[in-house]
Amino acid sequence: MDILITHGNMARTRSMHVRPIQLWLTGTVVLVLLMLLSGTIYHVIFLKAAREGWPVVSHLVRLVVRDEFEQRDRFMRENLDAMAQKVGEMQAKVIKLEAVGSRVSGLAGIKAEELRALDAAGSPASAPAKPAAGAAGAGGGGRGGPFVPASTPSIEQLNEVLAQLDVQTDHGSDVFTLVESRLLEKRLEMMMVPSIAPVAGGVGSGFGFRVDPFNGRAALHTGLDYPAPVGTPIRAAAAGVVRSAEPDGAYGLSLELDHGNGLVTRYAHNSRILVKPGELVRRGQDIAMVGNTGRSTGPHLHFEVLLGGVPQNPARFLARGEGLDAAEKTAAATQSRGKARRGR
Repeated sequence: MDILITHGNMARTRSMHVRPIQLWLTGTVVLVLLMLLSGTIYHVIFLKAAREGWPVVSHLVRLVVRDEFEQRDRFMRENLDAMAQKVGEMQAKVIKLEAVGSRVSGLAGIKAEELRALDAAGSPASAPAKPAAGAAGAGGGGRGGPFVPASTPSIEQLNEVLAQLDVQTDHGSDVFTLVESRLLEKRLEMMMVPSIAPVAGGVGSGFGFRVDPFNGRAALHTGLDYPAPVGTPIRAAAAGVVRSAEPDGAYGLSLELDHGNGLVTRYAHNSRILVKPGELVRRGQDIAMVGNTGRSTGPHLHFEVLLGGVPQNPARFLARGEGLDAAEKTAAATQSRGKARRGR
């Protein structure tokens, strides 16, 4: 392709030869520059005019890009609706967790005053509920339930509800922490207090006055007798330290455990002792074997509980331990059911 360039009738004409590839590259560069220029003008001028509401330009831009704005608004509304539905589901789950927390806290022995103290410290239960716009009546009465908006909520409304959910979850976490602490306290208390029968099976002779099997006279029986074959394992009724493990007159081969605070358990008439003085034993650990040593008419375990050296009725301690075991198992089952519901 030849291009002739002249400045007048008398001027010398110049000739320029342009190859097709050069022409194609030049056209491409010009097209790219025009696209960049148009994009810059669109983003810098027209979009700014649309956002800031310039009198004439913004109206023209909105007419041109109306479909784009409508699509963007529809997308935002759909997202807000989905977020509102999710927030409502979260609120329903939080309400269920609060109900489970109330039941478990009752089983753990937490008093209502303690929960009210948590509420007074800034929980949602202590904060008065905000009445909705247009709600009839401003009197008392309980309020609650999941967040189900009548129309598409705003970002501010969703943020407010999410903030309330955050406070509610913090409060629920505090309640469950208190429940866990109380259950651990009860467990430790149960471990240090005689709470499990040292030998499986029924009691042959209880605590109190009875006819002595040797002389036939009324006498105080200071413990519980558990009839069992010789060699039957004997468990520690509570955690403690071995105080003594030796023959002790009428008690025969006897074992005593010190549980602190003046509380001692005694296991008498043993055939064999499995622990040594000063040894720390766990609750439920095998510590001896049933025998027929000392003042005994047959193989059995004589079990005593002494507080400050004074014999106590072991049945009261064991019954209390059974109650604590039942409460702990019920609380664990309730928590398991709550986790199973949350996992559905």
